[in-house]
Amino acid sequence: MDIKTVGIVGAGQMGNGIAHVFALAGYDVLMNDVSREALDAAITLIEGNLDRQVSRGKISQSDRDAAMGRIKTTLTLTDLGQTDLVIEAATERESVKVAIFEDLVPHLKPETILTSNTSSISITRLASRTDRPEKFMGFHFMNPVPVMQLVELIRGIATDEATFKSCLAVVEKIGKTASTSEDFPAFIVNRILMPMINEAVYTLYEGVGSVASIDSAMKLGTNHPMGPLELADFIGLDTCLAIMNVLHDGLADTKYRPCPLLTKYVEAGWLGRKTDRGFYDYRGETPVPTR
Repeated sequence: MDIKTVGIVGAGQMGNGIAHVFALAGYDVLMNDVSREALDAAITLIEGNLDRQVSRGKISQSDRDAAMGRIKTTLTLTDLGQTDLVIEAATERESVKVAIFEDLVPHLKPETILTSNTSSISITRLASRTDRPEKFMGFHFMNPVPVMQLVELIRGIATDEATFKSCLAVVEKIGKTASTSEDFPAFIVNRILMPMINEAVYTLYEGVGSVASIDSAMKLGTNHPMGPLELADFIGLDTCLAIMNVLHDGLADTKYRPCPLLTKYVEAGWLGRKTDRGFYDYRGETPVPTR
């Protein structure tokens, strides 16, 4: 299928980044959210990120202007029905995603490919709640989308070859690299990354090291650009906990048990950068460890 128009559900951290890269690659983008404020904020953020790319010489001013001209927004989910490819990038909760698909599916063109940016939820299970499991895939971008080069493509049990090839061609056109994963809990990246973050939280919980010492040890000892606790704050502690619960429930192995301290931070509403507090406090000029 020749994909020209892309519908994006969700204008948050992932959705606006996905809109950015698709518009820059020449696709017409229609971005949906339930909040006008979220859509306006997304457009402002995309403009700022494109301006930064212009100032660094990565794109031209005409590229920037053309990309912004390709992005439109809507509060009406069903408006996405006429696009060729839909990427759902809503909250990482299965009930939310299923509700979106149930509302959207009756309005889709028969040939539209439906995908989810989920970082951990079963693609087969999500696909089964639609009318097109053979045209459904996992399309998992890394954050921040304009910077990170990887896209995980995840086939459900029913995904057909034509859908996979179409999505693979799209990944290549937007200048990313695809990694193909089987449909198991958390796929490849988060299957490896989240237990590492969870173990870092256990290391803090058990008093082995402080926030600063754990992050410094991993940055300097293993050459990671960010420490695991700093990275958890960047991702969102609620997202980290949700993925650990998917791993724990889906694989029934105690090694994936979420650390109680991670649960406590989420219960406190300390979710990381997006709430100004997580393993670091971001309310001042420089982040300060909270433990």
